[in-house]
Amino acid sequence: MRSRRTVRAFRDQPVARELIEEVLRDAAAAPSGANMQPWRVYVVAGTVKDMLCAAVLAAARGGKGLPPAHLPEPLPEVFRSRMADFGARYYRSLGIERSDVQARAGQTERNYFFFGAPVGLIFSIDRRLKPHSWIDLGLFAQGLMLSAKARGLDTCPQVSFAPFHEAISSVLGMPSEEVTVFGMSLGYGDLNAAVNRTEMPRQPPESFARLLGFPT
Repeated sequence: MRSRRTVRAFRDQPVARELIEEVLRDAAAAPSGANMQPWRVYVVAGTVKDMLCAAVLAAARGGKGLPPAHLPEPLPEVFRSRMADFGARYYRSLGIERSDVQARAGQTERNYFFFGAPVGLIFSIDRRLKPHSWIDLGLFAQGLMLSAKARGLDTCPQVSFAPFHEAISSVLGMPSEEVTVFGMSLGYGDLNAAVNRTEMPRQPPESFARLLGFPT
């Protein structure tokens, strides 16, 4: 768990299909309410990944994405400060100044190419399900990332794909009841890249957990 980190630069090394299938089998062991197993995932490589990336980039540049829906406005200060700290660390590791709008936009577009990873994943769920089932999808994705790490693979979960469901579903042929939740890059990380060596702080347990009823 602690060895896993979000990787945003990958080596040009393919991932065997058999290895992907093993990771998916592990992830499917995740718990879900009433064993409904609501997760769906599209795993793309090669020309299919290229087509998907091109479609998402075109949608982004054409202003065809939906407004981000995962953050409220205004964002509470405790979360805004953590987000600002992330941004400062992230762009500093890339040598991008805060004022360099063009470079920041270019880095954002690297999201749509899975940061150069050989494998991309798009996670979806039946849009009729409630947030409790979306928790099941999160458990599935976490299991997938841990299984990948145990096999020497690195990952980067990416909500940046969520606004482009129309473009994504067109390429992947999603049924109408599905909705894109997020994407993920998967491959062998370039551990020499500065962006992959950047430390992101975590809050200590006493800041987010209350332990009740235990003897002092």
